[in-house]
Amino acid sequence: MKYLSFGEIMLRLKSPGHERLFQGPTLEATFGGGEANVSVSLANYGLESQFMTILPDNPIARACIAELRKLGVDTSKIQFGKGRMGIYFLEAGANQRPSKVIYDREYSAISLAKPGSIDWEKAFRDVGWFHITGITPAISASAAELSMEAVKEAKKRGVTVSCDLNFRKNLWKYGKTAPEVMRELVKYVDVAIANEEDCQKSLGIEVNVDVKSGELDTDKYKALSDAVLNAYPNLKMIAITLRESRSADINGWAACLNDRENFYLSRKYEIQDIVDRVGGGDSFASGLIFGLNNYKSRQDALEFAVAASCLKHSIIGDFNRVTVDEVENLMGGDASGRVQR
Repeated sequence: MKYLSFGEIMLRLKSPGHERLFQGPTLEATFGGGEANVSVSLANYGLESQFMTILPDNPIARACIAELRKLGVDTSKIQFGKGRMGIYFLEAGANQRPSKVIYDREYSAISLAKPGSIDWEKAFRDVGWFHITGITPAISASAAELSMEAVKEAKKRGVTVSCDLNFRKNLWKYGKTAPEVMRELVKYVDVAIANEEDCQKSLGIEVNVDVKSGELDTDKYKALSDAVLNAYPNLKMIAITLRESRSADINGWAACLNDRENFYLSRKYEIQDIVDRVGGGDSFASGLIFGLNNYKSRQDALEFAVAASCLKHSIIGDFNRVTVDEVENLMGGDASGRVQR
């Protein structure tokens, strides 16, 4: 089975270490984006992973495609179109100073693409799983229409659809609110992935969960996941990540999964000295996709996803460069960090 992700990949420009943006004269240039991050992780896990997007035909985009290929991702479905490559600037936080992201992605090639610009018959050939996020529908009205077309075409062909709701308040600027778009899109989704804010801000579903307190009441997440499943009878399950953000460097990390029959709660990891948390949610999503398709137990699938995402916090860059063995070692209790010789 092939796994296809669709969305925008960007040039990532980060200040070195924990410097403020432009504190020094250099920025670190890499690539990243929610759906591409998922594709890279799935390729790392040995799955047939494909990424589809629309890019300008220039050396920067070609370098991006080359990087994805180097990491084992099939890029044959990437198309070229008018526009530019989106950019995001990242300043890594520390202690009580939060990390900061600044987007520069207006008029990007994918934001200018319209419904009908992709041959979906070709795109979904041999694909069994399709992954999308709430980021692409947020960047422009036409990208939202294209995202809606994508999930409808996937469902028409019997492809399983996963969606990470990924609410981004700085992107919804073209006239529609997130709930106006995402409530319709989620009707075509089988597996939803979210955090508590995504449920509230993307779907308008609230169960009195405080997203900023730092401490989490897991009973409320059972109620929150029940509320989402009740609102969307098409959903087979929803996974919600549980982050206890004590500072930019110290987070508690866990997740829950509700498949209508059972409510699963993962082990909690205390993550200290965070290296890079950008892409943490994507590493969870890809871990869950892998787990659901490779473990008989949904508890194990959830544990794999949480362990994979825990490890991502130790890796610089958007991509989670870990293997199945490394994740399973952590799942098995080896969290010592001792040198392996």
